[in-house]
Amino acid sequence: QVQLVESGGGLVQAGGSLRLSCVVSGSIFSIKDMGWFRQAPGKQRELVAGITSGGRSNYADSVKGRFTISRDNTKNTVYLQMNSLKPEDTAVYYCNVAIQESSWVVGRKYWGQGTQVTVSS
Repeated sequence: QVQLVESGGGLVQAGGSLRLSCVVSGSIFSIKDMGWFRQAPGKQRELVAGITSGGRSNYADSVKGRFTISRDNTKNTVYLQMNSLKPEDTAVYYCNVAIQESSWVVGRKYWGQGTQVTVSS
């Protein structure tokens, strides 16, 4: 059974930093794209950052220059380093990972449980 476990969320003041982690475990043949989404109350879930299996990353315009996504393939883990946090970054952050469980089946996407990030002014 594939599981994604997130950690690192919390309450910080504006200008502070947090580092989110998402660890994948279970039946894994291959991990492809990994990314982070967030959803604020009353708003649509949006892509924050993504990273391919080759290490190429992309970011939402609102977080460019402040957030950095990275991955450690030996630990099946994706990270999101968040610096210079703003109140508008307040949201539940979700890890999303594309996993191929065997060489005979197509990959599918899995979601983490979500972790709350709250930035006070």
